[in-house]
Amino acid sequence: MTIQNCSTALASLLLMLSLAGTPVVQALDIELPEETAAYQPSELPGYALVQKNCLLCHAAQYVQSQPRTSPRSYWEATVHKMKKPFGAPVAEADMPGIVDYLVKTYGAEYSMPLDTPVTAQKVSASDARKPAASGDAQTLIGANGCTACHAVDHKIVGPAFKDVAAKYAGKADAAALVAKNIRAGGSGKWGPVAMPPFPGLSDEELKTLSTWIIAR
Repeated sequence: MTIQNCSTALASLLLMLSLAGTPVVQALDIELPEETAAYQPSELPGYALVQKNCLLCHAAQYVQSQPRTSPRSYWEATVHKMKKPFGAPVAEADMPGIVDYLVKTYGAEYSMPLDTPVTAQKVSASDARKPAASGDAQTLIGANGCTACHAVDHKIVGPAFKDVAAKYAGKADAAALVAKNIRAGGSGKWGPVAMPPFPGLSDEELKTLSTWIIAR
């Protein structure tokens, strides 16, 4: 046997020995919890589209947590954000139908069926959001869907919280101004996309949120 052949045989033997000591990787069985929320059934074409597209990335609780006062521009911005920059595989042709369903089912264009008693479908501004503990800014931010449009340090749909803080830095009434903007909503200060109003927030909750934002 030549030196080259001997070296090749030795290398093969070492490889076989190393593989023999390699533990076998076992697949893990992961059981996900049962889904507890579902999109509101509707005859709108967008109902089927959200089933096809939106459930790939998140549960229905996401849209259920958004304020009922959210206008069409808010839902358009949210759906476009899911596609870019988040990269959701949503076809451009599906997006208008998804937006139409969302704004008419969960947003400002919601309307109850004509044959439904008012008491069964009435939704107040305070009921349109999840309960949140006053004094806890992070809980309020999560309950009111603020992170759908805002982050602390970078722009999403709306400005970063730190940019809001910088805009009002040095103003004695900075927190009050931010609180007023949160309650009233509007557009034009940071771009054309409208921010929905939050009339259901108490003065204490608005103060908690605005003080936290100004401190970023």
